[in-house]
This record gives sequence, structure tokens and C-alpha cells, in this order.
Amino acid sequence: MSRPSTSTTSTSLGPRQIWGRVRVVLLILGLVVIGGVILATVRSTDHHGHLDPRSADPNGSRAVAEILKAQGVTLQVVTTLDEVTAATGGDSTLLVTTPDLLTGHQQSTLRQAMNTSDGRTVLVGAGRPSLDTLAPGVTADTSTSVTSREPACALPAAVSAGPVDIGGERYTTEATGATACYPGGGLATLVVLPAPEGGDTVLLGSPDILFNERLDQQGNASLALQLLGSRPHLVWYLPSLSDASATEGETPEGTTDGFLALVPSGWLWGTLQLALAAVLVAVWRGRRLGPLVTEPLPVAVRASEATEGRARLYRKGNARDRAATVLRTATRTRVAPLLGVAAQDAHAPETLLPVLSARLSGTTTDARDLLFGTAPADDAALIRLADQLDALEREVRTS
Repeated sequence: MSRPSTSTTSTSLGPRQIWGRVRVVLLILGLVVIGGVILATVRSTDHHGHLDPRSADPNGSRAVAEILKAQGVTLQVVTTLDEVTAATGGDSTLLVTTPDLLTGHQQSTLRQAMNTSDGRTVLVGAGRPSLDTLAPGVTADTSTSVTSREPACALPAAVSAGPVDIGGERYTTEATGATACYPGGGLATLVVLPAPEGGDTVLLGSPDILFNERLDQQGNASLALQLLGSRPHLVWYLPSLSDASATEGETPEGTTDGFLALVPSGWLWGTLQLALAAVLVAVWRGRRLGPLVTEPLPVAVRASEATEGRARLYRKGNARDRAATVLRTATRTRVAPLLGVAAQDAHAPETLLPVLSARLSGTTTDARDLLFGTAPADDAALIRLADQLDALEREVRTS
């Protein structure tokens, strides 16, 4: 008894074929991963040392901190709310770098510390999530771009500094004694709110005047030093996720619990990269590799069999109209060259029928109904139409 063959069929894929199909997809996925890592690295580098008085990065604030120290201002960097409440007082300035990231509990605690102190509090980029608690009576409008702006107010620090690079959050307020400076689109990007206890709160729309790379431009250094150096002690608050107070009380305003709250902000870039990779794969798979190559069919099908098969389909669907159209179109296509009519005019009755009438020396009425008539009413009429078309073609060939 012969041994059964274990060879693979012609349609099965070998290891080399599988690798040829998979390697491009793996390459694209690898490029997406590498691009994501590079993008994450670049983005993390951009935010490294942001507003940190110990950082010499372009977006750090070491330059203004060193100048303040040289002027005799003591600097204390804090990362927890307990340190803030312990360090603030009438002789201190409190700088809060990201007030919108504070939880509701942290904002309430910070507000209590501000109320009991007659010092100055500078809120950088405070928006809607924190204004109701930290600066009641002030509303934030849509942000604006950072550009050079004139003071347009009587605040001595702003008048002395002149134009500075500022923008970001824009504020409106009707608080008594408030001073609005550096308008953008009619709304202030710097607001000073006096406190009943004797201190004040400064709302700074954007942090750009504190950056190392912008400190020597316009009047940025002058305004930054006057806002932060009005008291002998400066408390620089950098909110941290490791602060135990962040887990107390309610969640940050404007946020929601659940899975989406855990999704990082970079998910959009990842989705765009995957979409771009999908488009590239589609373009690669859809490109033309060259002219079509004919291959021998496993089974030869005669033209007559294909014609009969199509005819059976027409009959099964009672598609006499389509069958008649096919017959008439084929006859016109074969007759037109015999009459000297161009191929593009073979199906135009105003061109074909006059030439056909002149060749057969007869009326074109029957020929019009035969070549451009309506659909047959039944199968007998369809067979009769086919016979008449054959007869017409033979007559044209013999004339």
C-alpha cells in the first residue's frame, strides 16, 4: 500500500511566504513604537524642570531665582501643602505654579492660608478649575497667545516694566480695588486683587516672564522681580503627586473618576500614529506592482459554455431586457465596421441607421426597432429578435 503524501498543497503558505507578508507589518509596528518612545522623550524633555527655580532648562526658572537671592530674598522650594501653610506669612510671597492641578481639598486649604496671611500670593495660569476657590469674583475667558503686550494700567510694577511677554488666561473681575493689566482682546492677562487683611493676590495669565529663555527679553525680568521680590521671603510651591493632601477630600475639579481619568494625555498622539500606519499599509497593499501577468487556468472553459451559462442566468432572472440589450449591442458592434462607422458611433442611431439604410437600400423603420427597440415581451419574442439580428448581420455582410 502506498504511503500517503505529506507534501503541502500549492495553496498553502511556506515559512518564507509567511515571513514576507508579516515582516512589513512588524516593521511598521516597530517604527510606531520607536516614534512613540521618541515623542514621549521629547515631550518629557520639554516639560523637564518646568518653572523649577533649580532648573537651568529653557522653561526652568533658575535665572530669576538667582537674581532674587542676590537681592536678598530668601527662597524656599516646597512640594507639599503642609510646607506651604507652615512657610507663608506676612513677610512672604507665595508662588503657586500650577493651581489648576490642586484638588478641591488642597484649594480650600490653600485659600484658608491665604486669608490668614497678609502676604502676596501669585497664581500662575489659574483657570476655571481654581478661580472660584482661590480668587472669588474673577472669571476666566478663552486663553490667548503669548506675545509682547503693553501694561495699559497704573500698577507701578507694570508701568516700570513696560511691555512684557504675556498671554495665556484672560480675566474679568468687578472686585473692588482690582487692577487689570496687559489686556489681550480687551481682557486682562494680569490682575492684582487686594485682600482685606492687607496682602494681595496676583493672577498671572502665563508663566513666560519667569522662564530662563525669556527673562532677558522686553521687561520680563523687571516685572518678575517686582512681583516675586516685594517681600523678603519667597515660597515657591511646586505641587507634587506625592503630596499626601492630594488624596484627601474630593477629586480635582473638572475631572471625573473612572478609566478615562487614568488615560494619559498622549493617547491622542498614539492614535494618530496608528492611523497613519494604517494608511501607509493601505497605500502599500494597494499599489500597482506592474502589468498583469496571465496564468494558465487549472480548467479550460469554452466560450460557448460561458455564453450558455450567462444565458441561463438571464433566463432564471427573467432578464429579457438585459439579454436583448446584450444581443443588440453585440450586433451593432459587429455591423458598424462593415458599414464604415467608427466604433464610438456604433451605438448612436442618428449615425448608424442612415448608413445602414443606404447600404440595404430600404427603410430604416424596421432596422431602428430591431437595433434600438424595446425589450421583448416573452421568450419567444427574444428568440425571434436573435434570429432577426443574425439575419440582418448576414445581409450586411453579403451586400
